[in-house]
Amino acid sequence: MEIDQKKPLSSIIREVCDGWSLSGSEQFALRYADGPQLYITEQSRSEIKNGTILRLAISPARAARQLLDRIQSHGIDARLEALKELAKLSADPTFATEFISMEGIGTLARLVESGTHFGEMLAFTLTAFLELMDHGIVSWDLISLSFIKQIAGYVNQPMVDVSILQRSLAILESMVLNSHSLYHRVAQEITVGQLIGHLQHVIRGNRPIKAEMAHQLYVLQVLTFNLLEERMMTKMDPSDQAQRDIIFELRRIAFDGENDPSGTEKRKAMYTKDYKMLGFTNHVNPAMDFTQTPPGMLALDNMLYLAKLHQDTYIRIVLENSSREDKHECPFGRCAIELTRMLCEILQVGELPNEGCNDYHPMFFTHDRAWEEFFCVCIQLLNKTWKEMRATAEDFNKVMQVVREQITRALAMKPSSLDQLKGKLRGLSYSEILRLRQSERMSQDDFQSPPIIELRERIQPEILELIKQQRLNRLCEGSCFRKLGNRRRQEKFWFCRLSLNHKVLHYGDLDESPQGESVVTGKDCPHMKEKSALKQNKVLEQAFSILYDPDENLNFVAPNKYEYCIWTDGLCALLGREMGSDLTRSDLDTLISMEMKLRLLDLENITIPEAPPPVPKEPSTYNFTYNYEPDLFE
Repeated sequence: MEIDQKKPLSSIIREVCDGWSLSGSEQFALRYADGPQLYITEQSRSEIKNGTILRLAISPARAARQLLDRIQSHGIDARLEALKELAKLSADPTFATEFISMEGIGTLARLVESGTHFGEMLAFTLTAFLELMDHGIVSWDLISLSFIKQIAGYVNQPMVDVSILQRSLAILESMVLNSHSLYHRVAQEITVGQLIGHLQHVIRGNRPIKAEMAHQLYVLQVLTFNLLEERMMTKMDPSDQAQRDIIFELRRIAFDGENDPSGTEKRKAMYTKDYKMLGFTNHVNPAMDFTQTPPGMLALDNMLYLAKLHQDTYIRIVLENSSREDKHECPFGRCAIELTRMLCEILQVGELPNEGCNDYHPMFFTHDRAWEEFFCVCIQLLNKTWKEMRATAEDFNKVMQVVREQITRALAMKPSSLDQLKGKLRGLSYSEILRLRQSERMSQDDFQSPPIIELRERIQPEILELIKQQRLNRLCEGSCFRKLGNRRRQEKFWFCRLSLNHKVLHYGDLDESPQGESVVTGKDCPHMKEKSALKQNKVLEQAFSILYDPDENLNFVAPNKYEYCIWTDGLCALLGREMGSDLTRSDLDTLISMEMKLRLLDLENITIPEAPPPVPKEPSTYNFTYNYEPDLFE
C-alpha cells in the first residue's frame, strides 16, 4: 500500500485495521518487518523508504503491559520467552518509554536482586535492563546499592557464564560513565585486580585483540604504572628510622651469617664495608643515594622486593660481585637505582595516556606484581651484561646504554609473559647487540649519504601524488558510516561517496550535497562537543566533520582507524591541505623505501661516494688534433 505522509499515523493504522476487520485500532501500531523492527512514530515516519516492508503489531503500551505481566509469571518457560522478547524490544525507544512508565526497570532490578535467575534467563534480564537504561529516560543515580552488589558479584565469580559477564561489565561501565556517585560505589565493589583476571583470559585467547580493546589495555597499563609516580618522586629522609631500617634489612639479608661485632666503632666500620659491597655510592650513609628523584624511594622498594621474594638471586648477585676484583665489580646499589630510573623512562611512568596509542605489553597483565618482577628480570640481565662486557666502574654508563637497548628491543617483540621476556633477553646478548648495531649502522649509512637524501627528496612529491590519487579513488568508491545518537549502540548506517568529478559528496537520501569549506577532527567536531568527556573517548579518535556554512556541518564517525585516515586524507587533499594522518606517513615511508631500493638495485655492493668525483686538472696545452683519414676504411 502507499502511505500518504500527509495523513496522521493513527488514520493510516485505522485503515489497515479496517482492511483486516480488526477493531480497536488504538491497540495496534506499525513496525518495520526487517532489521531492528522498530515501531513507526509520527517523528520517525519520514524515514520510511520506498519498498520498505511494514507489519501491523500490537501497540507499544499493550506490548509493554503484556510483557511486564509475563516476566512476573510463575511458569519458568513462559518467563524465559517473555524476557527473551523483552531484551529484543527494549532497544526500541517507543516501547522503552511505555515499559519504563509502568515501573518496568524497577521490576527488572528486583528480579536481579532476588538472585533467583541464572543462565539464559539472567542474561536476557540484564540485556533488557541495559537497553532500557541506555535510552537515558531514567537516571543511573536511582540504582540501588543492592543491585550494584549483585552485578559486582557476577563479575567477581571466577567461573561465571560469558554472556552474563559481558552484560554485567557493560552495566558497570555505564554506571561509571553516567554517574559520579556510582563511580565510587562500583570502585568499592570491584578492584582492578579482580578485573585483571578477566583481562588475562582475553589476552591469552585465540581471538585477535581489536584496536579499541588494545587502546583500553594500553590506558590501563599507563594508569597502573602511574600509581608508581608518588614513590618515584619521594625522596628518602635520612633521619627517618623506618626508611633506614629498610637499608639495614638489605644488609641483613645479604650478610646474615656474619655476627655484628661488639663496639660502636667496629660495628660502624663493618657496616661501611658491607654498604660498599652492596654497591652504594655513599658507603657511610647510603640513605643519601635515594634522595634524588626520580627514582626516589621506588628504587629502594624494588631492591627490598628482590631481596625478600627472590632472596637467592639477591644474595648471589651481591656476593658474586663482592668476590671480584674491585675494578670489575658490578655495584648492585648504584645499578638498581639507575635501572629503576631507566625503567620509569622506558615505560613512561607519570605520563598521561596518548589518545591514539594501542601500545600495550601483554606480560604486564600476567602477574599481580608485574612491575617488581620486571625489575627483578632486568637487574639479572644487567649483572649478566656487565660480566659479558668485562666492564669496570668507568664503563657504567656504557653498560646501562647496552641494557637499555636490550630491554627496549625485547619489549618491542611483545612477549606475552615474563618467561617469554627472559627468553627474548637471553637471545639479546652483548655480542648480539654489537652485531645488530653494526648491521643497522651499515644500512643507515647507505641511506644517509647526500646523493641518497637528494634522491629521496626528488621521489617524495611523486609518491605523495600517488597516495593522494589513491585516497580520492577510495572516496569515490564510498564508505558506510554509523549514525551517532545518544545511545551506546546503534544499528543505523549511512553511505557517503565523492563524485567522480571530485566536486560534490553524495550521501544518504538527501537531494542536496553541501560544498565543504573545512575539515575538523576529534574534539573539534560539533557532534563530539555535545557528548560528555567520558563518553566521547570511544568515538573521538574516529570522528571528523565537514564544515560548510556557519551553522551547517556533516558529521562522520568512521568504522575503523583505516577509514578515518582515508577520508580525512582525501578531504584534506580536496581542500589543498597536507595529508597528515598516520596512514599517510606509513604509506609514504613504505613506498619511498621500495622505490629507492628499486632504483638502487644496479648499485648493489657498490660504495656510493659522499661527494661528486673531483674535476680533473686542466691539460698543459689545448693544441688537440685528430687525424681523420676516411680512405683507411674504403
